Amino acid sequence: MTVKRPTSSSVVLSWMPVAAMVVVAAADVVAGPGVGFLPLAALRPAFAGLLGGWRRVALIGAVALVLCVGLGLYDGLFQERRGFSAMASVAGVTGAGIAAAVMRGRREAELASVRSIAEVAQRVLLRPVPRTAGPLQAAVSYTSAVAEARIGGDLYEVVASPHGVRVIVGDVQGKGLTAVETAAVVLGAFREAAHDEPDLVVLGERLERSVARELEGEKFVTAVLAEIASDREVVFLNYGHPAPMVVRRDGTLDFPQPPSYALPLGLGAHGIEGPKPHRVAFAPGEQLLLYTDGVTEARDEAGSFYPLGERAHLLKASDAHGALEALRADLMRHTAGPPHDDAAMLLLRYHGHGEGKSVPIE
Repeated sequence: MTVKRPTSSSVVLSWMPVAAMVVVAAADVVAGPGVGFLPLAALRPAFAGLLGGWRRVALIGAVALVLCVGLGLYDGLFQERRGFSAMASVAGVTGAGIAAAVMRGRREAELASVRSIAEVAQRVLLRPVPRTAGPLQAAVSYTSAVAEARIGGDLYEVVASPHGVRVIVGDVQGKGLTAVETAAVVLGAFREAAHDEPDLVVLGERLERSVARELEGEKFVTAVLAEIASDREVVFLNYGHPAPMVVRRDGTLDFPQPPSYALPLGLGAHGIEGPKPHRVAFAPGEQLLLYTDGVTEARDEAGSFYPLGERAHLLKASDAHGALEALRADLMRHTAGPPHDDAAMLLLRYHGHGEGKSVPIE
């Protein structure tokens, strides 16, 4: 369990009512009754309403009223209307602060509930990939463009099937709950078809039908499917998605392009030919990085795209998760702020263990 530390701004806000109380009281005593600082006592509960619960606001308001009475008696203001006006101001602001604090508490409780539901949805939709599947080690990284969001429009999955290790990485057009619902449709269809369909092309056609039934208009999903069997090669099906990156044992890079470009999932109208499978050598000691365009299209302050190929050396760490985290940290430094698009990365390392036999997902 992580403990949330108070930020410097919250500390300043928490001390503002006390500071206002001290400043107003001192100024009123020094300046005397002729200047009229007493109505400023209403600032104390007003500042208290910015942070904290209704009980804290009520306490600060009560203290402010007591101080207001004391200063009013000291200045002799209750012989005229100014003293009573100041007390009315403090009481009114205190009441408004209490109401605001109650409403804020309810909104924070609702937000906490929504975040909890989002975390459950993440575990169901984007469940952790297996650390090992067949001859592969796997690691994943997901960065949402929406502040505090856990899930978005990017998707990924690794399935150890009887037909080999099958992988999908995709990017749903659009944002928000609609994109999440579409991602759920694609992942659900992939998880089922990956076990049932012996042919990767037929698997892709099944995904196309599932997505076409759910999507309306011109919405679509770019995706790349990969299959790694026991013949030291990977087979790709590319539906308008960025080409994967293969890191060879000698450090050279390969971005295998499809023989012909196909439309994204959801746009494959009747009669239009789908993507053709293309095979790429993939041997023990090599790495395969699949990613979404939120990685390669991430810009720095000068507007330059993230140079993924130039940063491939960051994947040399012995631990796959550590290597991918180093690449993600470098991507965040490049953007120098929150990303403008979701960024998903899936790293597969061919270690050779379990080659040629079915290995259960861990």
